[in-house]
Amino acid sequence: MAADLPPREAMDFDVVIVGAGPAGLAAAIRLKQLAAAAGRELSVVVLEKGSEVGAHILSGAVIDPVGLTALLPDWKAKGAPVDTPVREDRFYYLGPAGRLRIPNFLMPPLMSNHGNYIVSLGNLCRWLAEQASELGVEVFPGFAAAEVIYDERGVVAGVATGDMGIGKDGAPTDRFTRGMELRGKYTLICEGARGSLAKQLIAKFGLEQGRQPQKYGIGLKELWEVRPEAHAPGLVQHTLGWPLEDRTGGGSFLYHYGSNLVSVGFVVHLNYQNPYLSPYGEFQRFKTHAAIRDTFTGGRRIAYGARALTEGGWQSIPRLAFPGGVLVGCAAGFMNVPRIKGSHNAMLSGIAAAQAAFDAVSAGRARDQLDAYQVDVMTGPIARDLRRVRNAKPMLARFGTAVGTLLSGVDMWLNTVIPGVGLGFTMRHGKADFATTDPARAHQPIGYPKPDGVLTFDRLTNVSFSGTNHEEDQPVHLRVANLAVQKNSEHDVYGGLSSRYCPAGVYEWLEEPDGPRYVINAQNCVHCKTCDIKDPNQNIDWTVPEGGGGPNYSGL
Repeated sequence: MAADLPPREAMDFDVVIVGAGPAGLAAAIRLKQLAAAAGRELSVVVLEKGSEVGAHILSGAVIDPVGLTALLPDWKAKGAPVDTPVREDRFYYLGPAGRLRIPNFLMPPLMSNHGNYIVSLGNLCRWLAEQASELGVEVFPGFAAAEVIYDERGVVAGVATGDMGIGKDGAPTDRFTRGMELRGKYTLICEGARGSLAKQLIAKFGLEQGRQPQKYGIGLKELWEVRPEAHAPGLVQHTLGWPLEDRTGGGSFLYHYGSNLVSVGFVVHLNYQNPYLSPYGEFQRFKTHAAIRDTFTGGRRIAYGARALTEGGWQSIPRLAFPGGVLVGCAAGFMNVPRIKGSHNAMLSGIAAAQAAFDAVSAGRARDQLDAYQVDVMTGPIARDLRRVRNAKPMLARFGTAVGTLLSGVDMWLNTVIPGVGLGFTMRHGKADFATTDPARAHQPIGYPKPDGVLTFDRLTNVSFSGTNHEEDQPVHLRVANLAVQKNSEHDVYGGLSSRYCPAGVYEWLEEPDGPRYVINAQNCVHCKTCDIKDPNQNIDWTVPEGGGGPNYSGL
């Protein structure tokens, strides 16, 4: 079809940035700061697939302000929406009927949240976008970067936005609009975890060679307005244990902030083995625990969302620079797993990428490899942050939650004494998450309680609280390469696990007289990317839908 379409218009910039999250916006702001200090012009554009900046941003979030301070030292005076300091840290191990509090003095110092803030990361990104726009950055929300553009040498030359108005049959409709090419001297890929362009670039340039496979988790979150007497502004609470079994990694968070607001979230590591497990079902069940439910009694849920998290850490960081651009933020996997924090490293990496790109452009270079960025990240504060916790994830995977937490705690304590060394070795991750799932015959189905509609909710009801919307007359953006494989393996061998790992009810197996039929409800998709990660055959490819489609998170 592309040969029958008119050519795309093109716009040229010094730097093209894909993604208006903390990494992309930090890079854009720093580029303009550097240009102003040097007294020169520099054109910078940021593309964001969400309908507005922040619409697709989902995080806990307790932020370490180190990245924000490095970017904008006067962020308080400028009115950043960062105004709930952490006042109390609690950490519990849950059993089915009780809880055990782990004393704070036993926790490794790096786990302390002293000096951190509880925020809505979406609102913070909206504010950062305002700062970027005031500096002259062009921020284009509602435009999904759908394709990497290469020059005649095979070097990345920019990206193209997706065509709008393509019908389900793949033919242009009467609302058809051709996408646009945005070409740059350098292209910064800041899409977040498991970005569709980052995945292509990692494969094309072999950026993962010599690294451990990237690991992921699925994070599910609700925002609640609770009774004033149940609200403790500045309280940060984390749990491990129930309802997850010891061999399944994950945990929860409750963050109290704002006006009677509580963020409650649940993370399940995607290397789980039981195909009958439903991360969403575990999240809903968690809220019924005696130590948790009282917080929400008499309150109301006001928002819901889900997103994949990068969890591989130090061992899984791919090569960051490729001809014409770099991977930045969670597109490269800079989350600190035990701290459940990544926005500080995302911003620091954005700052480092901006410095490397600015120096190159100032020297008259274009579309070469920004090796200075690779060196900066792998020897600077991001490396120091991630090296200290490099064994936490593999210890949890190998030894289970109870023993793995104890051993990783010892390693992190030793890293306090000998930073970056700890126990003196670096453990391997082993398999990619898609390869860790057992056949269904090895497990028994899990019976999840029926939602009560007050504390616990079915998936489709919760999706309605995510603001998710897609243009219905468009090709399905969740592409199944081989439906026969999906039936013969995903359904027959793995028990149709896609109907359980998806937190939005996108995938269904309908049992009909002629046999099971696979249904993809793409309009429900909240862009979490779990299907792209966990499908045991890597048979599902998540691609961007029309720009502006997807969730419209507010306050998450």
